[in-house]
Parts: sequence; C-alpha cells; structure tokens
Amino acid sequence: MAPSWNHRSPIKEGAVGFVLGAVGGCALGATVTPVHQVMTEIISGPLLKPVMDGVRTVGPLGLGTLLGATAISTTMASAAAGVTVAALVTLLLTKQKINESACGFVWIAAGLTATFTTTSCGAVLGFIIEKHIMRSGVVTLLWALGIFTMLKAFIYIVVQLAVRKWLCCSILASQNCSEEQCYETLDILQTEQREKVTVEIEKMMIAFETEESFDEENAQDFRSACEAQRRSREEMEKQRRKTRELSLKQKSIQEHLTNIVNKYVEFLTFSNIPSTVTAAVTAGLGIVGFGDYRFVFVVLLALVLCMAFMLMRWMHLDFWMFTACVGMFATFAIAVLTVHAGQDVLDISVRMRKAGQVLSKESIADKMDQKSAVEAITSGFFASKMFQIALGATVGGPLDQKVLDKAIIGASVTTVALLSIVDTWSVALGIGGVTGILLGALGAAGVSTGAAAAVALQCSSWTGTISTTVGMLSGALAIGNWDITNIGLQVLVAYMFAMIKPY
Repeated sequence: MAPSWNHRSPIKEGAVGFVLGAVGGCALGATVTPVHQVMTEIISGPLLKPVMDGVRTVGPLGLGTLLGATAISTTMASAAAGVTVAALVTLLLTKQKINESACGFVWIAAGLTATFTTTSCGAVLGFIIEKHIMRSGVVTLLWALGIFTMLKAFIYIVVQLAVRKWLCCSILASQNCSEEQCYETLDILQTEQREKVTVEIEKMMIAFETEESFDEENAQDFRSACEAQRRSREEMEKQRRKTRELSLKQKSIQEHLTNIVNKYVEFLTFSNIPSTVTAAVTAGLGIVGFGDYRFVFVVLLALVLCMAFMLMRWMHLDFWMFTACVGMFATFAIAVLTVHAGQDVLDISVRMRKAGQVLSKESIADKMDQKSAVEAITSGFFASKMFQIALGATVGGPLDQKVLDKAIIGASVTTVALLSIVDTWSVALGIGGVTGILLGALGAAGVSTGAAAAVALQCSSWTGTISTTVGMLSGALAIGNWDITNIGLQVLVAYMFAMIKPY
C-alpha cells in the first residue's frame, strides 16, 4: 500500500480517490462521441467502396486480416514511437542536475513529447492509409505492411547502434565526469578545511606557549573554534552524501529510461510481425483465387496457433510477446467476424426466399460485400481503440505514486486538447488524419485512466479503492452518453493493463 497515504483517514482518501477517478473517467468518456462520429463517417463515406472491392479481391478472411493487421500495427507503432521518443528526450534532460524544480519540467516535457509523437505518427499513418486505399485499393495495404515492417527493422538497427551504443554511453560518461568533478571539488574543500584546522591548532599551541596563564575565556574560544570546525566537517560530509545520492538517482533513472527505450523499440519492431504474416498468408490465398474456400479458415487457424506456440516456446514470454500474441489473435477474431457478417446476410436471404421474396444473386453478393466491409472496419477500429487504451494504461499504471495525480490531470487536459484539434482541423486532416489524432487522444485517455486505476490499487483502504473505481465509472458514463458496454470494456482493459509491469 502507499505509505504516503496511510496518514489519511478512509473518508478523506475516498473523497480524493473519487475526484481523481472521476477526472480519469471523464477523459475516457470524452473520447466516446468523437470516435463514434468518425466511425460513422468511415462506414458511410467514400472509403467504404474500395473496401467492398477488397472483399471481392482477397475474400472476407483476407480483408479482415488486412484491415485488422493494419489497424493494430498503426496503433502499436504510434504508441511505441511516442513512448520511445519521450524516453529519449527525458534521458537527454537527465544530463542536468535533478532537483525538485527540474523534475516538474522533465515530466511536462516527457508528456508533451509523447503526446506530440503519438498523435503526429498516428495522423501521418492514417493519412497515408486513407490515400493508399482510395487510390489503389485494399490490396496495397499488404505491400504497405511489408514495407512498414522492413522500415521498422531498419529503425531498430539504427536505434540499437546509434542510441544504445553511443548516446546512452556518452550520457553516462558525461555524468560520471560530472560526478568526479564534484568529488574533486569536495576533496579540495576538505583539504582546505584540514589546513585551516591545522592553522587554528597551531595558533592555540602558540597561545599555550606564550601566555603565562590559559584563562577561562581562552578555553571558551578554543571550544567554540572546535565546535565550528566540527559543524563544518558535518556539513561537508552531508554535502558529499547528497552528491552521492544524486549521482545514484540519476544513474538509476538513466538505466531505467535506457531499458524503456530498448523495450519499446523491440515492441515497435517485432510486435506486428505475427499479424502481418497472418494477413499476408490469407490475403495471398485470396488474391490467387482461394479466398472463398473453407480450407483457408483452417489454414488461418493453424497458422495463428503455430505462431503463438513458437512465440511462447522460443522466446521469453514477457509483456511484449504477450501483446504480439494478443494482436495476432485480435486479427484472427476480426477475420472471423468479417466472414460471419457475410454469412449472416446469406442466411437472411435464404429465409427471405423461403418466405417468397425473390432476391437476385447480384443483390445478395453486394449486401454480403457491404456487410463484410462494414464489419471489418468497425472491428478493426474497435481493436485499435482497445489497444491504444491498453498501451496508454501500461504507461500510466507503473508511474511513481508521487506523480499519479499530476499524470491524471495532465493526461486529461491533453485528451481534451487533442479532441479540440480534431474539431478544428477535421476538414484539412481528412478522415485518416482525424483517426490518427483520435488514437493519440485515446492513448492520453488511457494514461489518465491507467493512473487512476493505479491510485485505486494503491489506496490503503477499501473505501479509497471503491471510491476511485466508482469515480472512474461515473465520470466515464456521464461524459460518454451512458454507453455502458463500451465504457465498461474500456475501464476493464485499463485496469488490467495498469497492473502489468512492462519493464
């Protein structure tokens, strides 16, 4: 439990927790209406036509895996890029001396950097995806995913060689030099102090020898001088300990940030590979004319299970591999839902024919393609939304207890600011850019909700935990138009991922 909160009474702790939870919940609820609006615009706008054409080209399974892999890869890439760049900026700022006033600036700079990077990355990727689909169709997503995977592998190599080997080492080396300079300064001061003490002692000895009597006044002066020298030595030792603790703290922070950079770069590079492989296989079978065959589903299921087994068998199953497996299974689920949507239309047409209503094969096929396309888009959008909230919660949940309240408020303000940008620049950004900015807003809302969940878990009493949770749900439902199912799932996902320690 949080030791700094133990002095609070359960009532006060519950009141503070309710307010913080409500702030985090309001940030989450504020994203519900804009996300619903942009989803409605996608499935009712011109973007639906090339997606329907994609059903005929790669089949419903291929379309589901393509859109699912694209949505999940975009979400993971924008979130990982935001955290990586923010960690690098913080790593550079920690070169300076850390004090109470500088810590606030570092946190603000890290938050703004993460927000800007995540949002801009999501907006750029969304804009590119929209233009590719409108110009060349859904099949180009397959090539885009392959190129994107190769580009991320190149980024991984660059970061490993340039950042891990050069930047981090230079920062630590410069910090060690600063530490040595501090120690040298202290040694010089101690040497001067010892010389001063020696001079004082010599003066006292001369006083002993020259004066016939060493009266009480001289003895008092001697004791005062000794006391002053003792206080000076204690102050110098205190300064040495403070310098050593500061150095250790900076080194610990830099090692932690370096670990974050390495983990998130690995996550950025490798997390979408299982989804991309799944999409490539099913879309490839669809392109060569096997998209409507039942055995494609069997191939897809076997492929997903084999890759999941290999990831768990050959690699250490930590948070990053777990997220990759979840993304792969989410891609599989989107594909299944896409196929099921088309089958529903076929079943309805069969029942209508039995009832005496005659439908042409072209009309049934068009409705099946439209239903499959809508389901693929909505499922992919829902999966990307949940992933962004989850990844945001993994950032907000593990934060230090001292900054949880600041993280909740700051992330909530950031969410509102991003939503305002969407309203202002929606025409210029296009539907793809707006979707990317909404991903950034969802990530910020996830940070706020994850931090609120951490507050609930760290309360010293059940009153605080329950009050914080109730505040989260109340704020989210009140702002989110009482969309109970959607908000309930989002809060549950934020709670689950806030408890995970990713590094």
